[in-house]
Amino acid sequence: MSDEETETKPFKFVTGFDARFPNQNQTKHCWQNYVDYHKCITAKGEDFAPCRQFLLAYRSLCPSGWTSRWDDQREKGIFPCRLDQ
Repeated sequence: MSDEETETKPFKFVTGFDARFPNQNQTKHCWQNYVDYHKCITAKGEDFAPCRQFLLAYRSLCPSGWTSRWDDQREKGIFPCRLDQ
């Protein structure tokens, strides 16, 4: 082992409180923010500022493996949720 120090940077979760998900398991909260973000940008466009809250929340909550899989599913048209409603 070396004597080098590892630099750690603070990380801040940007999720906010959502009364629909009061428990510690945030899987559903992750999913819902991902879906809400993509519904928001589909309806209002990527430049619509209020959509950003969903983006920040799902990036804080969701593992990147999940979101990349969901992105692939959206591209292939097999995503299990309609985002145009």
